[in-house]
Amino acid sequence: MPRLILLRHGQSQWNLENRFTGWVDVDLTAEGEAQARRAGELIAEAGFRPAVMFTSVLTRAKRTGALALQSAGLAGVPVIEDWRLNERHYGGLTGLDKAETARKHGEDQVKVWRRSYDIPPPPLEPGSEWDFEGDPRYAGQAIPDTESLKTTLDRVLPYWNAEIAPRLAAGDDVLIAAHGNSLRAIVKHLFDVPDDRIVGVEIPTGNPLEIDLDASLKPTAARYLDAGRAQPLPEAA
Repeated sequence: MPRLILLRHGQSQWNLENRFTGWVDVDLTAEGEAQARRAGELIAEAGFRPAVMFTSVLTRAKRTGALALQSAGLAGVPVIEDWRLNERHYGGLTGLDKAETARKHGEDQVKVWRRSYDIPPPPLEPGSEWDFEGDPRYAGQAIPDTESLKTTLDRVLPYWNAEIAPRLAAGDDVLIAAHGNSLRAIVKHLFDVPDDRIVGVEIPTGNPLEIDLDASLKPTAARYLDAGRAQPLPEAA
């Protein structure tokens, strides 16, 4: 039966600075690099040898995956990048300091934008500093100007069904190096987590979540490889 590992990228520079990052392409900190290498060591200890790694087009996810594979002695694993595994688009919050945003708009409003399932932040204004329309990575794509977790799932799930699930169904083990919200969308789908519970599911940075799947790609077991930093596993409906 296939195995899947979900790996959230290590600490990024804007994680450290407490800013809304979304689609902005920031790099890992030294701590984030160390987290990625440690993830690779854990993957090797688990005897996990993926046939392929899927990742987003953002540097922090790509480098986390590459460092993890290198650390695990798996640098030759094929890598497939796609923007549909990007982090959630934070719209008009992009680039803002989270604490300052809470003071400006109120903690309750920011909590709604960050943690509700289907209420997105205000849209990103066209032509703003963080407008991604001219980015060649998204040429020809109808990219969003803001996203909720629900609309993040709406773009992740078709990619999962078209590209990732067939590899797992064929018996391949798969590693996905991506982001908190794109991975949360996959977890919601796999574990059938209700809308009101998925917002409370946290996937820690740099701690591989290994999921055993049956022939119909339903989870039969799941565990964080770094048990000392494990979060509660998702609960199905």
